[in-house]
Amino acid sequence: MSTGVRPMYSWDALPWRKLEQGVFRLQARIYQASRNGDKPTVRSLQKLLLNSRAAKLLAVRRVTQDNTGKHTPGVDGVCSLAGGERLELADRLTVGATADPVRRVHIPKPGTDELRPLGIPTMRDRALQTLVRLALEPEWEARFEPHSYGFRPGRSCWDAVEAIYKSICQKSKYALDADIAKCFDRIDHEALLAKIDAGPAVTRQIRAWLKAGVLDGETLFPSTEGTPQGGAISPLLANIALHGMEAVLRERFPPRQPCVGSDGGRVKIPTPRLIRYADDFVVLHPDREVVEQCRQVLTEWLRPMGLELKPSKTQLCHTLETVGDQTGFDFLGVTVRQFPAGTTRTGCSPRGVPLGFQTLIKPSKAAIQRHVARLREVIDAHRNAPQEALIKALNPVIRGWSNYHSTVVSKKTFGRLGTVVYQMLRAWARRRHPHKSRVWVVSKYWRVNEGRGWVFQPAGKSIRLYRHNETRIVRHVLVQDTRSPFDGDWTYWTSRMGRHPDVSPSVARLMKAQKGACPRCGLLFKSGDSLEVDHFIPSSQGGSNGYGNLQLLHKHCHHRKTAADIKGGMDDNPPSN
Repeated sequence: MSTGVRPMYSWDALPWRKLEQGVFRLQARIYQASRNGDKPTVRSLQKLLLNSRAAKLLAVRRVTQDNTGKHTPGVDGVCSLAGGERLELADRLTVGATADPVRRVHIPKPGTDELRPLGIPTMRDRALQTLVRLALEPEWEARFEPHSYGFRPGRSCWDAVEAIYKSICQKSKYALDADIAKCFDRIDHEALLAKIDAGPAVTRQIRAWLKAGVLDGETLFPSTEGTPQGGAISPLLANIALHGMEAVLRERFPPRQPCVGSDGGRVKIPTPRLIRYADDFVVLHPDREVVEQCRQVLTEWLRPMGLELKPSKTQLCHTLETVGDQTGFDFLGVTVRQFPAGTTRTGCSPRGVPLGFQTLIKPSKAAIQRHVARLREVIDAHRNAPQEALIKALNPVIRGWSNYHSTVVSKKTFGRLGTVVYQMLRAWARRRHPHKSRVWVVSKYWRVNEGRGWVFQPAGKSIRLYRHNETRIVRHVLVQDTRSPFDGDWTYWTSRMGRHPDVSPSVARLMKAQKGACPRCGLLFKSGDSLEVDHFIPSSQGGSNGYGNLQLLHKHCHHRKTAADIKGGMDDNPPSN
């Protein structure tokens, strides 16, 4: 594949637009060949991509520039690379049969006292894993099941939650809320490699990563099973290992013949609906016996891959009725439940017949408690800090949590959290001024601001505390079943990004104004791209924060523009028309 890349080019002067276009065209061809079942063409195109310098350069850029964990070192201690070193790394990327051990790091597991073990590969292995993922992902995106949402381009936890809502909003159902025990740590290596069924070179390289071992402190432990969390390719490997769960349920429980429903229409007894996000999944069906059988079927299906369900996190429940002492279930930080309702608040069938219940998905109690605990940590850590520093630390926490829950029924939760935050901040302020009156303390740290009421804001400063209830609640649009970013329909995918709940309103507005394209490189934004808001006229030079002075750029394009602004000159690689 011709990339137009010359060795004498510096890192920032590389024609990134041509590189991305060339790699994407190859990925789209791999996707289409996989959809058509043309395996020889898939292998041939993957080999072409793996040897492409364009793909190698993009893999290095993702690891060294775009990835938020780019400064985390592996066992070799390398945590950052300059432009020339990045070019050298790209030249050295070759799929082979060697790999360095991963460095063991433990991080807290949300909601528990457990620690989640991560395995941090070296910079070279991260880049090589990214390169192999560029080749394998399009093939498997054409094969993955429609209700798998975790760690896939263009899909998210919001899609999983919305898929659950679509499955139960017209009928109450039993649910198997399940979790796979230590999924990443127990996957059988040989079963996984057989399922991937890649070319010989890729198979040898993946086996080398799986068998590389783990360095914990000064001790090297062999890795006989599992794929370590922390590697660029590990999420894809886990999805491949779990691929087929929907198919086995469809085969075991095919749809039955139509019968007369309660509203007089003819309905089919459905196949169980399995909705999966990584190793968490839920099985939904109106028949309890079918759901119980699904548990046994999936337990047997997981065994050859070395996996099993975690008993403490696998339970049978019902969305409307109480089973044991529980009604509904928690999934991905939200509570899914139905409530009996009268004629005024009940949902209705497509024929207009009242259902007698209302389906509500709300932030879970555990998620709220974790959020409040996190807010308290931030406030305690800034006990003696200026008010402005506390606001800067709290705003990202509040915005992030609110945006995550902006697609479910969160209005009352946001209001209650506003009260909790006010009480914690008032205690923070009173602690700083124990001998002042309550009125004096409030007047010092709160302002009446633009009709919003009392706002936590320093006197004479524009910065203020963001409030939970300022986040708009908008239902997420479920991704279409078989859609993939590799299908080439960027009109669909760009419009989805503009409505994505993880995209702030300001970013969505800029994306719409720019018609979904980066003005520097001219490429359409893709799901998973790292984006940043840039000032045409930098703030340091007096530029305003108004929309007229803002643009949305790829993170790497923003780096180049900032460098040009500092030099006071023009970019060597201006955007194409």
